[in-house]
Amino acid sequence: MHINERPRLLLVEDDPVLGGLIAQLLAEDYEVELAADGQRGLHLGLTGDWDAMVVDRGLPVMDGVELLAALRRHGVATPALILTALGTTAEKIEGLDAGANDYMTKPFDAGELRARLRAMTRRFGAAPAPLAVGEWELDPGSRQLRSPYGEPVALTAKEAQLLAMLAAEPGRVFTRPELVEALFHPQDGPGVIDTYVHYLRRKVSRSVIRTVHGTGYQIGDAS
Repeated sequence: MHINERPRLLLVEDDPVLGGLIAQLLAEDYEVELAADGQRGLHLGLTGDWDAMVVDRGLPVMDGVELLAALRRHGVATPALILTALGTTAEKIEGLDAGANDYMTKPFDAGELRARLRAMTRRFGAAPAPLAVGEWELDPGSRQLRSPYGEPVALTAKEAQLLAMLAAEPGRVFTRPELVEALFHPQDGPGVIDTYVHYLRRKVSRSVIRTVHGTGYQIGDAS
């Protein structure tokens, strides 16, 4: 993006009325391009230079989760927010694991959507430093957990964020509500933390994160 140019946003929404309203809503802050189905969104996502994407989940031809998964497989790292009427924890996890950076349910507040886009696209000057996880090392930028003994383990965005938060303060026990507030949305219950801890343990080791019964979680020794 050049200096004094508005950031470019790809909006993929099949409802022409809602799509027009969202485009109008965001036009003050972004140069918005609207795609009416997943196939068109995939083409624009692969060929355009975007600063952010807002993707409806229930799209014709290719739904939003499939669209984001395809873009991520092709190396497109543009921050993306899924905007949808489907808001169960399982649906949110599926969308986040497919490559979404955030997930917002309809109906939505216009100010909150703008704020989430600002947070999602906020840039920082320095790359995050690697974090020690016992004998492992977490690279938050590449979302890889490396050990001296084998191949790196690739983590999803939320897995990496959860592990990074725990590893940043290895002596601290984090409660489930603290982790939900920092990493997810207020309407998500504490069970979403248990789910992601399970995912991490399944990928690496049960000892990566230690359960402190009755309280929450703490970084383990990863041995």
